[in-house]
Amino acid sequence: MNRLWRSRKVTFIVLLIAFALVAAACSSSEGGDEDTTTTTEATEDTTTTTAAADTTTTTEPALERPYGGEAVVGDSQEPPTLNAFLPGGDNFIVSIIGQGYAAGVQEISGFTLELIPELVTELPTTSNGGVTVNDDGTMTVRYTILDEAVWADGTPITGDDFQFTLDTILNEDYPTVKDTYIDIVSTEVGDKTFEYTMSAPTVLYEFLFGEILPKHDIEGTDFVNDYNEARWVSNGPFQFAEWAKGEFITLERNDNYWKVDEETGQQLPYLDTVTFRFIGETEALINAFKAREVDIIQPDPNTENIETLQALEPEGAAVEVLNGPVWEHVNFQFSDGRFDRNPNSCTESLNMRKAAAHAIDKSVLTDEILAGQVEPLESYVDAFSPTLSQESWAQYNYDPATAADFFAAALEETGKECTFVFSTTSNNAARVTMSELFVDMFAAAGIPYENDLEDSQLFFGETFASGLWDMGEWAWVGSPGLSGLVSIHDVWDPESPAPDGNNAYQWGTEGSSVIDENTERYAALRDEMNATIDDAELITLINEAENILADQVVIIPLYARLVTAAVWADEIGNFKHNPTQASHTWNLEYWYRTDA
Repeated sequence: MNRLWRSRKVTFIVLLIAFALVAAACSSSEGGDEDTTTTTEATEDTTTTTAAADTTTTTEPALERPYGGEAVVGDSQEPPTLNAFLPGGDNFIVSIIGQGYAAGVQEISGFTLELIPELVTELPTTSNGGVTVNDDGTMTVRYTILDEAVWADGTPITGDDFQFTLDTILNEDYPTVKDTYIDIVSTEVGDKTFEYTMSAPTVLYEFLFGEILPKHDIEGTDFVNDYNEARWVSNGPFQFAEWAKGEFITLERNDNYWKVDEETGQQLPYLDTVTFRFIGETEALINAFKAREVDIIQPDPNTENIETLQALEPEGAAVEVLNGPVWEHVNFQFSDGRFDRNPNSCTESLNMRKAAAHAIDKSVLTDEILAGQVEPLESYVDAFSPTLSQESWAQYNYDPATAADFFAAALEETGKECTFVFSTTSNNAARVTMSELFVDMFAAAGIPYENDLEDSQLFFGETFASGLWDMGEWAWVGSPGLSGLVSIHDVWDPESPAPDGNNAYQWGTEGSSVIDENTERYAALRDEMNATIDDAELITLINEAENILADQVVIIPLYARLVTAAVWADEIGNFKHNPTQASHTWNLEYWYRTDA
């Protein structure tokens, strides 16, 4: 199993684009076998009766899930609005609840962590003809809408709804996020088709039209003011029913939902209602779960909370602890700003960077900081598309003797008294612990090392913008799909130096201590990625870029932050946590009451 979803306790077998800086701080209904006896009786015109053979045929009943009941989801936050297109709509809780009544082109599988189609027959790619680059340099994307896809009132979902969604987003009177959509230069609308042409090729089309609006229901209403506390007609498994401010939001079953369970053939959803209860304090949230007042929670994933929840597993709880999308990494500064922090900095030396890679015991970090709940990362790619990861940093095993050899080579190569000064945020407990653990690790390899931590506002302010660190540590956020994975490579782009550009590391930038054939090739790869939409070509480029970053030890991926969810599995079936932005409600249409 890939590291992104590997966990210590897994009882059951998704933002618009890529990344952001983190500065901080089943069981089925049982039935007996059917005994079937077939008897053929004589017709009126015959004088004989032919009885069936004296046999009994036993057949296995079809798998069937029970309908009805309610699931109660506990959350510490209440949404500021129910309209995901307006300010406040990017709040995570809006998406968590929105999984119940909103649908779009794509969703994120909690099993594969890959994009899968939702309202369309397949996700468009160059290989299936859904995406083409035109002779004039534009790019056309085509969707075929599922024939069975309808709104909750029975109205078919059509290309007009896609066009209306685009027009709404681009409406200059609305405070909607228009990024990428503004690059659409033309559209073609069909009954069950929609295609659009963008001014230039970009893989960012992957996350467009993540939610579709019903033209027949919204047109003529006040889009900005009418849907903050209520919803338009649903195209998801449930419909909005009630919002008791400060207490709960309830969703009720959409009887016209078009999706069926592939395993059983039954129409979804199974539940009658899903209620989201808002419980502000983590302790109170966990206590409500303990008391079975809520069925499912996704609390703050600190090790104490995780261990508290895991202690409930003998009573019927199931706890999933997963690598989340936020991934921590050690990195190096390549500009002269590092000398302000450490006059003996030798980060220009590959030998010095390899020494650090072999000196850091990532297993100790995950054991001490994350209580051994997840495995260390061997590549940043795991946080985006785990199936594409080559685990390129696996070449740097923890080995103090090897680290010492590389350090000796760095001393000889540079002719300097090389040392490391480590900087990160002082008001993040995990990072403080990390810095303390590093002291003994580097000492074991005989490498001079010291900590110089700062408040997060200073570290992510002047220090970050001006490159005033030697060896540093912070986190980035990954997202599924190729668009996120392509975008993260901008942060090491030699042609994009900070503070105006994205490359705060200053690797390969003008004036950098490292400018060579590797930085030159990486810059070319990054440009090619941003001009390529063919999946196979992109994967080849991403693989090469990953290997360059690993072989040159530009960064050292450490671990992904934990995400966790708990469910009373003896009450709710088919729950599967999702560590992406799709979160733990991604498949709530499949949930059912095991005690029904």
